[in-house]
Amino acid sequence: MPNKGGRPPKPTGLKVLEGNPGKRPLNKREPKTSKIARRPMWLTSEAKKEWARIAPILKNMNILTAADQIALAVYCQAYADYIEAQKIIQENGITYEYTNKAGITNIVARPEVLIAQKNAEIIRKFCIEFGLTPSSRGRIQLPGEGKKESELEKLLANGNPHK
Repeated sequence: MPNKGGRPPKPTGLKVLEGNPGKRPLNKREPKTSKIARRPMWLTSEAKKEWARIAPILKNMNILTAADQIALAVYCQAYADYIEAQKIIQENGITYEYTNKAGITNIVARPEVLIAQKNAEIIRKFCIEFGLTPSSRGRIQLPGEGKKESELEKLLANGNPHK
């Protein structure tokens, strides 16, 4: 059933990792994919470098599949475009003088400033969706993690072993 507005539904796997804080029933029939995403050939050189950096991180987090290929590719290209825009801004500043047809000179923002801002927003959204920010990672609880009893907790639970 399609989502009828509001917040997009979270994937079941992410709900499980977060410990299902809403305690809503989990979708046991959610489509699953096990293949790993392949890097598209059309990515620019800088985007390919970012793919090579981030894909292993996502794979180790067990959240990268073939279904995520386009989202990851868009993120990587947005990252590359952000870097390119930032280089131009660093070389030339955030503004430039523009003289219109009437001969009036104004100081305006470089187009690269808007390009950088739009790509930064794409990057931010991707990072949140894929658990790549401190706050989004903080909501994830891996199954079995953090449940190991410390030696002190074992001693307290079992009483004093020196009796």
